[in-house]
Amino acid sequence: MKKSIVIGSVIISSAVASLAYCSGGGEYEGSKWFKPRPDVAPVTNQLYKNECASCHMGYQPGLLPERSWQKLMTGLDDHFSDNAELTAESYTAILNYLTDNAADKSDYKRSRRIANSLAADDTPLRITDTDYFKRKHRELSLTTITHNAEIGSISNCIACHSQADKGSFNENEIRIPGALGRWD
Repeated sequence: MKKSIVIGSVIISSAVASLAYCSGGGEYEGSKWFKPRPDVAPVTNQLYKNECASCHMGYQPGLLPERSWQKLMTGLDDHFSDNAELTAESYTAILNYLTDNAADKSDYKRSRRIANSLAADDTPLRITDTDYFKRKHRELSLTTITHNAEIGSISNCIACHSQADKGSFNENEIRIPGALGRWD
């Protein structure tokens, strides 16, 4: 009787340890047994991809709260010094997509953390202005980024986060172009 309890305990402990390892992004990531969930919901709206991601990375709606997307969309005639105006129909469809999937409405891990890092009256227009983003990138000097021709700007997520376009910002996937290489 005692022997079967011990064996059962060992099996259960091993199973729990394996699950904990896999959910932490272990070596089984991407296998048929374990498909990790991205940190933020990937962009799924084709109109948004066509209109917005044609000029810059299609930032996932879960990277900013609803109020930020609303404010950002009201100034498309001067969108970071560019005119990004849309037809009324496209404007409404994209605004709805962004606000319906914003960080403060998302159940994705990183989106929730971004939303929770903001004060109720904080309406950042740039992801790089969120406290969460600043905290996660505090070890990088701005000079390291801006003086690297392969990156150019802190807002060029895909330059270092190899799976950013899929909604994954996992530290294991960071490759900083140039001398820094893999991020540890």
